[in-house]
Amino acid sequence: MIQGLREILALVESGWNHPRVVVAGDVMLDQYIWGEVERISPEAPVPIVRATLRDEKPGGAANVAMNLAALGACVTLVGLAGKDREQQTLESLLADHGIEPSLVTLASTPTTTKLRILSGHQQMMRIDSERTTALSSEDCQQLLQRAFAAISDAAVVVLSDYAKGVLTEEVCQALIGEARRRRVPVLVDPKSPNFARYRCATAICPNRKELAAATGEVASDLNALLNAGQALVPALEVEYIAVTLGEKGIAVLQPNSRSHAPAVVRQVYDVSGAGDTVIAVLALAAANKIPIKTAIRLANVAAGTVINKIGTVPVQREELLGALSEQIALRMDKKVLQRDRLPGRISAWRSAGERIVFTNGCFDILHVGHISLLEEARRKGERLIVGLNSDESVRRLKGPLRPVVAEQERARVLAALSSVDAVVIFEEDTPLRLIETIRPDVLVKGGDYTEDTVIGAHEVRACGGRVELIPLVGNISTSRLIARSIDSASGNSAARLFSA
Repeated sequence: MIQGLREILALVESGWNHPRVVVAGDVMLDQYIWGEVERISPEAPVPIVRATLRDEKPGGAANVAMNLAALGACVTLVGLAGKDREQQTLESLLADHGIEPSLVTLASTPTTTKLRILSGHQQMMRIDSERTTALSSEDCQQLLQRAFAAISDAAVVVLSDYAKGVLTEEVCQALIGEARRRRVPVLVDPKSPNFARYRCATAICPNRKELAAATGEVASDLNALLNAGQALVPALEVEYIAVTLGEKGIAVLQPNSRSHAPAVVRQVYDVSGAGDTVIAVLALAAANKIPIKTAIRLANVAAGTVINKIGTVPVQREELLGALSEQIALRMDKKVLQRDRLPGRISAWRSAGERIVFTNGCFDILHVGHISLLEEARRKGERLIVGLNSDESVRRLKGPLRPVVAEQERARVLAALSSVDAVVIFEEDTPLRLIETIRPDVLVKGGDYTEDTVIGAHEVRACGGRVELIPLVGNISTSRLIARSIDSASGNSAARLFSA
């Protein structure tokens, strides 16, 4: 995962390859008045807010577009607005951030606005100005024409439904159908409790409350809620449902599996806009064909950067880069485990239905043979644990001049590989006790072994697991690499000391 995170770090740094994204849905203008409260009104028992600052920002589907643009996407925003000052302000703000507004303007309908009045970090009041009326046939056709034109060269489509009347079932199905015809993924942020209108999208991304409304389950019973959500996946012909669970992170529901990414702990000031950030990141991940399990972890990191701000604020690329850099450092340390932490980690993985693979070795100087073995081992399951011989164990096995690299350094190098999920150092000559603790589903060794000579093979098979032997790459070993290096520098006699 670490190597994967580093690759994603480079991808974020480059602007996600600048994919073209179409966002369609309910656009809004978010307005803010900040002020100070010093007394209660003599006219009524309400606080008097003395205004000190005013601000306006794109909201709703427009905030999704802002998140995408801030991360490097080329964005076209399709929606409805009134012919008013708010529409002009909204389009100006969007254009300033490189977003192409493609808004159908209606004289009879005001641009949706949300005015928030705040004092310090406390929201005192919100005033909404909106009118949700059925779209006329003419308005609907104009909206679809604009969207179809934009989808023609899009890498991904986002439907941002705030239940303001734009994304009717007719519009949703027309947009999803056009995107599918062009093989463009569609991600939906839903508000309608009738998820049938989003049928055949690539993914639906509700929060806990929205999924409860769609399934009829209570939001507090998480297991029943996720079971009901998982049943919707094949029924709606979507690839997955990604459920945001607040402080519990994000769960991904697929027809035959579930995965979960815990939330990144942050001080929470305002959750408004966090869902927009999540779907923006998932959309960019889809455009770049990043696996969903990696994508939800990335989305959690991004959401953690916006919830500690006041108001609707898009994630900034530099913030995400900084947070990802922190995650890389944390994950490397978290992947090198003491034995007493191993059972808890294994239990969590097994609870998620993930198969555990185990292999072991000295891994003194990491070379292409090691990398190939570890990558192939990882493909045998969902989690790979590497047992690493301690320095004393290596000396007993390889001689007094080994290891060349100390155990903690070897462990951190292994932890930096995307194929490795955990590294555990063991002191014994063999990993048998470690294997008995882990009880892996798959035990992997190199092709220079036979099943009869693999330590722990009998124990693994007795627990229902299996042994896999991976062919070696060429004639490569750490001993040969060291011997060759010393041989070229100081002659064969020194080299023989290391190759013994």
